Amino acid sequence: MKASNFFVSTYKEAPADAEVVSHQLMMRAGLIRRVSAGIYNYMPMGLRVLHKVERIVREEMNRAGAVEMAMPVVQPGELWQETGRFEKMGAELLRVKDRHDRDFVIQPTSEEVVTDVARNELRSYKQLPVNFYQIQTKFRDERRPRFGLMRGREFIMKDAYSFDKDPAAAQVSYQTMRQAYRQIFDRFGLRYRAVAADSGAIGGDLSEEFQVIAATGEDAIIYCPESDYAANIEKAEALPPAQARAQASAALTKTPTPSKSTCADVAQLLSVPLQKTVKSLVLATDSVDEVGEPAGVQVWLVLLRGDHDMNEVKVSKIQGLDAGFRFATETEIVAHFGARPGYLGPIGLKLPVKIVADREVAVMSDWICGANEADFHFTGVNWGRDLPEPDFVADVRNVVVGDRSPDGKGLLAIERGIEVGHIFYLGTKYSKAMNATFLDETGKPALFEMGCYGIGVSRLPAAAVEQNHDERGIIWPDAIAPFTLVICPIGMDRSEPVREAAQQLHAQLQSAGVDVILDDRGGRPGAMFADWELIGVPHRVVISERNLNEGQLEYQHRRQTESQKVALTDVDAFLREQGVF
Repeated sequence: MKASNFFVSTYKEAPADAEVVSHQLMMRAGLIRRVSAGIYNYMPMGLRVLHKVERIVREEMNRAGAVEMAMPVVQPGELWQETGRFEKMGAELLRVKDRHDRDFVIQPTSEEVVTDVARNELRSYKQLPVNFYQIQTKFRDERRPRFGLMRGREFIMKDAYSFDKDPAAAQVSYQTMRQAYRQIFDRFGLRYRAVAADSGAIGGDLSEEFQVIAATGEDAIIYCPESDYAANIEKAEALPPAQARAQASAALTKTPTPSKSTCADVAQLLSVPLQKTVKSLVLATDSVDEVGEPAGVQVWLVLLRGDHDMNEVKVSKIQGLDAGFRFATETEIVAHFGARPGYLGPIGLKLPVKIVADREVAVMSDWICGANEADFHFTGVNWGRDLPEPDFVADVRNVVVGDRSPDGKGLLAIERGIEVGHIFYLGTKYSKAMNATFLDETGKPALFEMGCYGIGVSRLPAAAVEQNHDERGIIWPDAIAPFTLVICPIGMDRSEPVREAAQQLHAQLQSAGVDVILDDRGGRPGAMFADWELIGVPHRVVISERNLNEGQLEYQHRRQTESQKVALTDVDAFLREQGVF
């Protein structure tokens, strides 16, 4: 490829709305251009990156036995109504009507359509297992699209769906995909972790995320440096405290805490560790009668140690809260506690509430909580003596650095990551909802056991940039760089030897299968180098008349700050050593 026949469009400055590094650099390097909020053109340079990501994904999916197909972007709403997701998915699901007033959706994922394929095409256990996959455009109507390709509205995703005859076979398919994903991400050349995850809105019982490690990542990855344990923040278990509850040693005392409404302020006022305080979070669940009318509200009090944060995913696993909950309104709080938020606690309630205590709180003694009266807290609070034991004791908090690892092999650490892949074992969640069956060995109808497996194809380049960049621009791993090597001839438009050497090397590398671009635009060296450093091509060869007179070229890897001289006769072998071939 010659730059004069390609499209190179770089900016010195990033647009004002580009908030994160990947967004800034991908815009400046001419990989993407904004069309609307969360919607981008993939420019020629960026499209080359996407195609390389797709090629790796296809090769490994095919190697793992998956079969590619393409499902429509616009899908019938009636399929989504069968699973209930037409209503449940909320505003992120873009719903449209055709001229006949029929409902359609712009697909954010394709569980419904692929299950419809299976129930129509897979009739016997002899046709199983099957794993269909596609690389397709998706759309989710994000409330606040941001960070460029990291959280856009339109995006490209690889989604795969496995169909098996029973749970044991489905586990084999899951493990096959688990291994395929490791091979895919290994080939991308990025630092990543596979972490245990919650299945979220997709549903299912077994789930792992593939996270690219980056300081700017939105997700917290919990891991144990001494073992292979890794999980996301929603899934990571906080083990029960090793120690038993101590005996009460302080009297229950109503203590003035004027204008101190947070645990941190109260701890500072009373000169006690924050760990001695307990925070109160008030939730509510709504019930309806047979005709769907509101039938009542149940208020819940979640108690956490003052230095801990509530994990909503864990809370949603508690019986009674698992059908959905919300934060209580101030009116509901005052009615049940007699006070406004900031001074709430489990003692002296006006109306009954269900109490959920985190595992840490359940073993605390002589603790501090709100007194349900403005400007007052109780000190010396103890279970059993001052209030009944909680209705539920559960792990409902986020883990913190230094917690014991659930595998018992060390202490937990935290790093940031960007989710670029997710695999789920779904079971019969979708096949049951859509009555998708096949005939088993006995000739009887059985529900498909399903798994689903996604990779954010268009998000992955952004994650790669977040992990690999410097003050000069992007640093692509070889496997997904828009070009592997750039030839930068100095004075090509003025020097016949430079032009001949550049064209000869370009042809030589092309014939050897190297993805090479020759910058024949005739620009000044400084501007030419700056362009390719911004774009992030990993290998650069500079040809100048002076070096040619010495029988040499200059080579520099994008991560290096200095170039090195290479003899013309050694160029082929040298580039092979650098991994260019």
